[in-house]
Amino acid sequence: MSKQVKCPTCGKPSSFSPENKFRPFCSERCQTLDLGAWAEEKFAIPSEDSEISTVNKNQESDDLDHDPASHPPPKHRLN
Repeated sequence: MSKQVKCPTCGKPSSFSPENKFRPFCSERCQTLDLGAWAEEKFAIPSEDSEISTVNKNQESDDLDHDPASHPPPKHRLN
């Protein structure tokens, strides 16, 4: 006897066994709808905010360092 689970897409009972090639989904349609939702970024895996804020802070400081008004133009050398 196979284990019955709730289909993540439609909520109908779904067989969680090797015979159901779409498991844990009940059908190919539900599996495709779930994949489409991930592709449209309707779902997201949570991340730590500190990592994102660090990247943004670094980018902002880089932008300030590249302000042309705060640095003289480079000297070109002729070889």
